[in-house]
Amino acid sequence: MGKKAHARASLADHAYNRIREKILRGEYKLGAALSRRRIASQLGMSFLPVTEAIKKLEQDGLVESRLRVGTRVRIPTAKDIREHFILREALEVQVARLFAEKASQIERQEIRRMAAQLDAAMEQAQKPEADSEVQFQAHMFHLSFHMRIAECTACSALCAALERNQVLVFNWLYDVAAEHRLPQSWHTDLAVVLSGKDVAAADRAMRAHVGNGIEEIQARIIRYFSDQSAAFARMSPPHSSDRGWRVKASSR
Repeated sequence: MGKKAHARASLADHAYNRIREKILRGEYKLGAALSRRRIASQLGMSFLPVTEAIKKLEQDGLVESRLRVGTRVRIPTAKDIREHFILREALEVQVARLFAEKASQIERQEIRRMAAQLDAAMEQAQKPEADSEVQFQAHMFHLSFHMRIAECTACSALCAALERNQVLVFNWLYDVAAEHRLPQSWHTDLAVVLSGKDVAAADRAMRAHVGNGIEEIQARIIRYFSDQSAAFARMSPPHSSDRGWRVKASSR
């Protein structure tokens, strides 16, 4: 790769990371229009690396574009939500089985430490006085915890699939499922089972972990996103890509 191509790739990666973080933080809300030219100006770079970053975010499922309409942060359908929960369970359970079978003793100890830290962070985040940054960091740590378990399986394809799914579920659930209360020592208890070497027990524990409150959460988010999609469907699409979609989305 030449110097110019390498520099462009680096800028595209930078743009991708910045846009993705803004989406996950809710600065670019669900359904919000994304102007490539405006983002390029804000990031102090040309239009091209931002376009490449947007394409990658489309592949991730975080944004979507339509001809003569523009680009927006993607609002999932009820079908999207159901299918990603099914996929999440399949991926997480396989990760748990492989971790129980293959993880080193050091990795098992690390996961138990992370689980205790995560439970403490989630407890703080669920307090009424917790601000948005505390909540965001706790949820990001939650994502990191599950990704670290996957990394310990040494299966890169599984890690990549899980990360993509986790990021989507994180973004879709962040607002809607925020009030769902987790049991005390929820992740610590999971880590104790995973750090043992009983593959069947790890399977059962992760399946129960992922399924905790799932019907309640799915009902709430499907109702929420159905309302959002219906509002979007009633609107006439604009003709400028800089205007994109104008749909009211959640705030964080």
